[in-house]
Amino acid sequence: MMTFAELPDTIPLFPLPGALLLPRARLPLHIFEPRYLQMLEDALKTRQRMIGMIQPRGMPAGGGEKRLSAIGCAGRVTAFSETEDGRYMITLTGISRFRLRRELPGFAPYIRAEVAWEGFERDLGRAEQDDGFRREQFLDLLGRYFASEQLATDWGTLKDAEDELLLNSLSMLLPFEPEEKQALLEAPTLANRRETLVTLIEFALRSGGDEEILQ
Repeated sequence: MMTFAELPDTIPLFPLPGALLLPRARLPLHIFEPRYLQMLEDALKTRQRMIGMIQPRGMPAGGGEKRLSAIGCAGRVTAFSETEDGRYMITLTGISRFRLRRELPGFAPYIRAEVAWEGFERDLGRAEQDDGFRREQFLDLLGRYFASEQLATDWGTLKDAEDELLLNSLSMLLPFEPEEKQALLEAPTLANRRETLVTLIEFALRSGGDEEILQ
């Protein structure tokens, strides 16, 4: 487990729409663009082996460069394998969210940024608990959502998963819009994330004609 003092002031950023990384969760990534292959190579040379995942905010009016969200999540490269044609399959394990201070100038083909970790100290601690989590009602709601979206899952694994693993995995994997993923990332606590997740699922069900919601 990394300590606050070990977190670097600058990290490389990987802007990937819809890709969500959360603390203590794992995100598999396929790296193939030359600039991100260089980013991975450089990250692996550092002690922390950290890469920051962040959401692009779309093209501003009048064109120009895409803007980045104010908050992202940094992960440590904990597994990687190279394919015969030079691509990489990697796993990022979420360490902590960060606040973007500024992008740094330089000659690297990818974005490097100065970041702040203050305000996200709980990310470096133990797995969070959600005392208000009513699992049976939540899984019933989730079942109706999966049916409406024609999604399949291993229900046994979901029922046995710890609160944080269950809620964070669903936040990362369910097919929400990038701005909805950002809202899940920015939720201050696990309980807040669960409330946001329920709201998004209920909204999707209402849009699909299912008026029954989680009480």
